Amino acid sequence: MKKHFIGLICILLMLSVTTISWRPAEAKKANVIANKSFNARELLEKYVDNIYESARLQESGLTFDVFKKAMTGFLNLKIANKLSPASSILTVIDFTKSSREKRMWIIDVMGKQLVLNTWVAHGQRSGMDIATRFSDRTDSYQSSVGFYVTDNVYYGKHGRSLRLDGMDPGFNENARSREIVVHAADYVGRNIIEEQGRLGRSLGCPAVSPEVADMVINNIKDKTVMFINGDAKSYYSKYLDEEKASNFVAELNRPFMASL
Repeated sequence: MKKHFIGLICILLMLSVTTISWRPAEAKKANVIANKSFNARELLEKYVDNIYESARLQESGLTFDVFKKAMTGFLNLKIANKLSPASSILTVIDFTKSSREKRMWIIDVMGKQLVLNTWVAHGQRSGMDIATRFSDRTDSYQSSVGFYVTDNVYYGKHGRSLRLDGMDPGFNENARSREIVVHAADYVGRNIIEEQGRLGRSLGCPAVSPEVADMVINNIKDKTVMFINGDAKSYYSKYLDEEKASNFVAELNRPFMASL
């Protein structure tokens, strides 16, 4: 059964609507388009910018550069068949921001909507208010940067929780063995910030407020993308391949571009 992904792209002459199939097999069959107005990277930029503007992400505090990284990974993970075919949910966590800020965003890419913007905790040994240290080592009690794919829901010591699989070797590949999961924590929320001036901290998990935990888990479970951004200068991911992501978007929009 074909899965179609509707992407709205700002192009010339006020033509901004095109239908995108997210089936990787179909993408491989398409040839890279002969560009008439935009090269592939420009098309990717416009595609990402259209979602960013439509979902009003700047107003919620998410920077364009971080969102573009997250979207690049989202596209590359689609190409790599790591996600559910119908997946359109992207979660972004920006640990360069203060824990007092709502630094988790859940975005419906297909609907170009911000589903939720909320607080999220970082690891105890990553820093106090802002996470500045990251590790994938067991018992480091630090957060790990990079791309994750969500998995199944289970009930553990933190109650209802969501397993995560790290996609970046050397940075978060031990997430499963470290039991890095999304779970509710009573040290996350506005009341904690008012009491102690910042959120509490986890053992490395992206913990959220009990008030929104079920909403978070229900929206992002079952093979969706999570990207955790941090000030880790050594971070590298093969899923940040802009050329591959650009060509993917261009190939999927070949019929539309051919009509220009």
